[in-house]
Amino acid sequence: MNLFTKLYDNLKAKRKTIVFTEGMDERIQNAAERILTEDIMGVILCGNKEEVLASAKANGHDVSKATIIDPLSFDEFGQMVDLMTELRKGKMTHEECEELCKKSNYFGTMLVKMGKADALLGGATYSTADTVRPALQIIKTRKGANLVSSSFILFREKDGKDEVISMGDCAINLSYEDTVNKETGEVILSGARKLGEVAVETARTAAYFGIDPKVAILSFSTYGSGKGGTVKLSHDAVAEARAIDPNLVVDGEFQFDAAVSEVVAKTKCPESKVAGKANVFIFPLIEAGNIGYKIAQRLGGFEAYGPILQGLNAPINDLSRGCTADEVYKMAVITAGMAE
Repeated sequence: MNLFTKLYDNLKAKRKTIVFTEGMDERIQNAAERILTEDIMGVILCGNKEEVLASAKANGHDVSKATIIDPLSFDEFGQMVDLMTELRKGKMTHEECEELCKKSNYFGTMLVKMGKADALLGGATYSTADTVRPALQIIKTRKGANLVSSSFILFREKDGKDEVISMGDCAINLSYEDTVNKETGEVILSGARKLGEVAVETARTAAYFGIDPKVAILSFSTYGSGKGGTVKLSHDAVAEARAIDPNLVVDGEFQFDAAVSEVVAKTKCPESKVAGKANVFIFPLIEAGNIGYKIAQRLGGFEAYGPILQGLNAPINDLSRGCTADEVYKMAVITAGMAE
């Protein structure tokens, strides 16, 4: 499958190291053993070394080549706490930072911040919030990004050909309201601008996976055929996405059938360069996005990779708590492979 070709090439070109926050999880141990056997990246497992090694052995896995770090006995723990205290100055005390650094989700994130690891993968037992929160507080959004979002890469083989599409945001942003100055009532950042940024970031992620992005911003309306709900948001987000990236091929608002069916597109929006040809789909609400990608996965036969977090200064990704060892392995390749 050529979906991972660029990622493997990146890993071969420059040695990367990934930190797994849940070293005691059997699926993490399984994936770590596979990575170490293939020698495609360095692996750090968070946890007590003796306990992790004993657990892995009991589960039938060899992770002896991994670097296993216990937050409670880390040689540079003091420096880590001092750095986090500086990063959270005015928001957390030194004591609060010290307690958080003992937790593997914060500890692993700080290892990335300190340059000990290039990327982080967590969430096998942690919630999405517990993986994303440390990233927002410590790694933070990169310059020009107003929010963190996510996308899924979906792959299937159909009629002997690889088919790859992308969907966002299906996991992070619940909805897109205007951010307003509480004192003046002035709109600081519009909901449409936020959704437009998600469209641009999702297209960039899609391009990394070899997709030539044709972006459809979705709603229950096509070119104003419906009113209310998310119609204006999706319509305005198209203009915002074009303003952020004038070279992006993006259009909408579209109903899903207009976005994917050339027959429907000829009737509803014949002049569009995206309608009927879309391969990147942007949802205006998390409910629609989460339901949409799972329908594609379960009924459409797509393999779904993600959520891939977008807008951060370093690759940090979240696993589903129902993930398999194979999904952990593939997400590790994606996460480390996208590191600069």
